[in-house]
Amino acid sequence: MLGLRDRPVVVTGAASGIGKAIALRLGEEGCKVGIFDLNEKGGADVAAAIREKGGWAWSCKVDITDYALVSRSVDAFEKAAGPVFGLVNNAGWDMAMPFIQTEPDFWKKVIDINLYGPLNLTHVVARKLAEQGAGRIVSISSDAGRVGSSGEAVYSAAKGGIIAFMKTMAREFARKGITFNTICPGPTDTPLLASVDASGGGRLTEALTKAIPMRRLAQPEDYPGMVAFFLSDDASFITGQTISVSGGLSMHG
Repeated sequence: MLGLRDRPVVVTGAASGIGKAIALRLGEEGCKVGIFDLNEKGGADVAAAIREKGGWAWSCKVDITDYALVSRSVDAFEKAAGPVFGLVNNAGWDMAMPFIQTEPDFWKKVIDINLYGPLNLTHVVARKLAEQGAGRIVSISSDAGRVGSSGEAVYSAAKGGIIAFMKTMAREFARKGITFNTICPGPTDTPLLASVDASGGGRLTEALTKAIPMRRLAQPEDYPGMVAFFLSDDASFITGQTISVSGGLSMHG
């Protein structure tokens, strides 16, 4: 991708899963990768893997729901890597269950991580990008935020909020040289899906696989290419867009 080499980019939730795959790809593209994750050891391991391949990486333990910590962590990353150019809001969390079986404490945790976390990071980073007059922000939402998902009511609400938030930011910052775009994963082969499906004997995975036109669940490695594209100069005239990466399960025009 054009223009990614040596650009400092923060990736949240990059110690595992989709975030790890994104961080590794950005390292291969030549970015200076900042790994923000509660899993300190996992983040350090991903950073080491990037460096072993000749890339540049820096990691720290960050709770994205803590605004003050987010601000300090971004400042620390900039001291090591230089002015931040990109942000990937990837970190997320959920536990699938029917809405009427959930409680307000659960709602708060889901919303704090999936909505307030990206708000915190974007608030801190967008200010810096506006001063520079250039930058890219990409958020990983979910098709659950576009079409809903049984057992994920609060998660769907938070992810739908991210889509609307990113479109609004794209409008507010369009003349400041910053783009905001959103990627919506479809059903993905992750530990969360496996835990949800365990009680059903694998029937959910089987049903989803049949429903997806490409006849397979997504893998974490299916997303980094689109992230790299949105961060690159190739996408400099694209903003406010939401794209599903779902094997054709959801098709929006």
